[in-house]
Amino acid sequence: MNRLLVLTELFLPTKGGTAVWAAEVYKRLGGKEIHIVTADVPGAGEVDAVHPNTIHRLNLRRVPWLRPESLAMYARFFFKSLALALTHRFDAIHAFRALPEGLVAWAVARLTFRPVVIYAHGEELTTWGRGGKYKAMRFALRHADHVVANSEHTRDTLLEMGVDAARITIIYPGVDVSVFRPGLDTTGLRESLGIGPDDKLVFSVGRLSRRKGFDQMIRAVAQLRDAGLALHYVIAGIGEDAEYLDGLIAEHNVRGVVHRVGAVNEADLPRWMNACDAFAMPNREINGDNEGFGMVFIEAAACGKPSLAGEAGGTGSAVLHGITGIRVDGNEAEKVVNGLRELLTNPNTTNAFGQAGLNRVQSKFSWERVASATQQTILTRDMQ
Repeated sequence: MNRLLVLTELFLPTKGGTAVWAAEVYKRLGGKEIHIVTADVPGAGEVDAVHPNTIHRLNLRRVPWLRPESLAMYARFFFKSLALALTHRFDAIHAFRALPEGLVAWAVARLTFRPVVIYAHGEELTTWGRGGKYKAMRFALRHADHVVANSEHTRDTLLEMGVDAARITIIYPGVDVSVFRPGLDTTGLRESLGIGPDDKLVFSVGRLSRRKGFDQMIRAVAQLRDAGLALHYVIAGIGEDAEYLDGLIAEHNVRGVVHRVGAVNEADLPRWMNACDAFAMPNREINGDNEGFGMVFIEAAACGKPSLAGEAGGTGSAVLHGITGIRVDGNEAEKVVNGLRELLTNPNTTNAFGQAGLNRVQSKFSWERVASATQQTILTRDMQ
């Protein structure tokens, strides 16, 4: 029986890989004896009613007039976690990021003489410069008993920060292979956008931020269309770059070719993955912000689709170049064009990439496999 205290600001129904990871893994590691402290958000009641772990919801909003704004959040996290640790016989305390959760978890763990595990996802390690937040994050990571890195790239970043290599374990994030799988009904998706059955379709999903490379994809699609390739491109997601991307669509005269569909519901996301010929997110690093792993590539692979990824960050752990997809320099539009052309005009290669990705997901990336790796490499050590 695993008795754990898990701290994560991000948890379902909040969107994103971290929230999904926390929810999916710990429900496979135990029941009510695993306590999760997280943020109170709209829709939380419905999630908590069916989740097998014990969920504690807190108001973790920042207070603008406080200095720092996060002071109240840290205090609520700390006192709730300390109270739980003093009244339960937890085997360990897990934190899903170094800040804010990891620093709180470290303090509570030291006060209650328990081991602490902190997860590192990659992008948060490189976006805070070298100021106070970075120093606090580095302190938490260097003083944790174990650190889980989501990719080799994240592990290398942790080593550069001075984290002891012996304390780092790589555990890849996973995917629900019962949800993301080949053969789903895609009726109506292409038709809703006027995409013909013989047209090539490339799909992207994610927060509309510059580092994702959706702007480079628009440029590449426009160039390939001009070269005579019957191609459509669907972008799903919301974010700060929405107007910028709409401007590029107009500038390159690809209205009706590039379709921005906004947020898609959970049921339709795997259907879109099935409907496309290839998934694309040619990410690049911008001001230290990069892709730590890229769970969307694994979701696409679980549906039997090849991916076009950028070379920046940890995508090499998610997309094996020349095996499950193609990685290119996302800073160079011409390389994005060439990579996309290769995926869409060589069906034998595309099919082989898709099958290899599907096989890899089924053998390594199901949430059951991730939970098993967590049990064997982290929890077993904690209990010794």
